[in-house]
Amino acid sequence: MQPILPGTTSSSTAVVTPLRRLAIASTTSCAKEASSYGKCIVTTYTDVHKDTCKAEFEKFGACLRQTVC
Repeated sequence: MQPILPGTTSSSTAVVTPLRRLAIASTTSCAKEASSYGKCIVTTYTDVHKDTCKAEFEKFGACLRQTVC
């Protein structure tokens, strides 16, 4: 059974692609983690170093893997 997109009815179901599932998870289930990672990137974008926002990225990635997979 394919997931139903928000805003659709069972009679107008659409196949949810992996990219769509990722986008939905990024803006709903993992919004807090995405926001935290985004804020870290914004505050450090002029002086980027490896692993600057590693902790935030790992939390965001873990949330996405748990939600999407």
